[in-house]
Amino acid sequence: MKRLAIQTEDHEHYYLDFEGEIPEGMYGAGKVIIRDKGTYKLIEKNEKKIVFMLYSENLKGEYCLIRFEKGISDSWLLFKVGGDTEK
Repeated sequence: MKRLAIQTEDHEHYYLDFEGEIPEGMYGAGKVIIRDKGTYKLIEKNEKKIVFMLYSENLKGEYCLIRFEKGISDSWLLFKVGGDTEK
């Protein structure tokens, strides 16, 4: 699994359980669906790479975010790098 991840600003905690429709013309317009919930453990972090373990309902294991050097600013490549066991 490889996915494009775009960094956004932090959201208030009351958005944690929000599902619904954000009206057209507003920031983040469209359908909002909670796909997964859980926790993480940070393994490594620097300006270009973040490695972490996910412990969630759907995604489990070690994942990595790599920052793109060119193109869209604040864009990252997300991919799974390890199994379901903790490092």
